[in-house]
Amino acid sequence: MKNILVTGCSRGIGYGIVKEFAEHENIQILAVSRNHTGLEKLKKAFSSVNTNSKIYTLSVDLLDENSINEIINVIKLNFNNQLDGIIHNAGFLIKKPFTEINENELLESFRVNCFSPFLLTQKLIPFFSKNAHVVSISSMGGVQGSKKFPGLSAYSTSKATLITLTECLAEEFKITDFTFNCLALGAVNTEMLNKAFPGYNAPISASQMGEFIVDFFFNGRKYFNGQVIPVSLTTP
Repeated sequence: MKNILVTGCSRGIGYGIVKEFAEHENIQILAVSRNHTGLEKLKKAFSSVNTNSKIYTLSVDLLDENSINEIINVIKLNFNNQLDGIIHNAGFLIKKPFTEINENELLESFRVNCFSPFLLTQKLIPFFSKNAHVVSISSMGGVQGSKKFPGLSAYSTSKATLITLTECLAEEFKITDFTFNCLALGAVNTEMLNKAFPGYNAPISASQMGEFIVDFFFNGRKYFNGQVIPVSLTTP
């Protein structure tokens, strides 16, 4: 039985990731999001696809330090103290001119897009199985040398830190069998993309990207560690 934590699951790519996991046998998912309604919908969708695998949901705010303790409790009670991987998918986007972004918006960008994955991984390392795989979902906007867009300075900068964190963790834990990789996504049809680029129709759906990410979770660790992999047909 594989035990996997996925964050940011109530809609979009995270929703697509968890639904794709439902296509696999011997899976236990802990799906985390602030949106309780979205999680309930996801739970029903997961169970309708596969009754042999299990899904647990937690409606928590990852910015609240107590949320990590709640996640740990689920791992202890239902996952036999073992975690086979994390997909850090939760994200926060603010689109504003650079001169109008206030301190709270900047802090929330970094807390969701970097601090939360940092602290969550740190606290969950003791529960990792031998071949645990941590996949962080970043953005092409965070990749050095990629095309940048006005209004996304906080988002792109915070996503760039997630890329660097991935590289650091792979180096720090290279004597273990843990693997850490980062997928830098291009345009995917989600509410977040529509917020950043209203009216733009991306060539990839959230469910298609979810399928790719799940396949990478299972197989990417065989070929990559500490890598930032662009997954992009287009950037607007």
